[in-house]
Amino acid sequence: MKKIWSIWAIAALIASCGEKKEEKKEGFEMNRTKTEAKPAAVEATVPVDLNNQGVGPFKDITFPADVNAELAAAGEAKFKTICTACHMAEQRMIGPALKGVYERRSPAWVMNMISNPDRMIKEDPTAMALLKEYNNAIMLNQNLSEEDTRAVAEYLRTL
Repeated sequence: MKKIWSIWAIAALIASCGEKKEEKKEGFEMNRTKTEAKPAAVEATVPVDLNNQGVGPFKDITFPADVNAELAAAGEAKFKTICTACHMAEQRMIGPALKGVYERRSPAWVMNMISNPDRMIKEDPTAMALLKEYNNAIMLNQNLSEEDTRAVAEYLRTL
């Protein structure tokens, strides 16, 4: 009788050492692998338009050759306070990446978009296209003064 129990114990031990079979469960599965972010310096579908001045008070804006460091510093502080929730310099987020924005848009267009995005989204074709490309995420009007708008625009030149 002891031999039979010994044989059963050895057989059970051998069977338990075998390969485990995982059960596939249906439902939600989360993959936590890290993926590289795609560079988003240029919008995918909205064409470059340096002639469009946008809709608003800013027209025919030209910047001096040298960046005004004091104005750019004030603009950086304002940018970090109100813009970084949706914009980064080199990464597309809720809104477009802003590095090189003056290679895609005119200074007047950028300043009009900063100062009055509501009107731009309603009346400017480029702003409408960007709204569509960014899943209808509306840029909030921060009610910036002309001085603050100019400071943020100057900061964008440093990116």
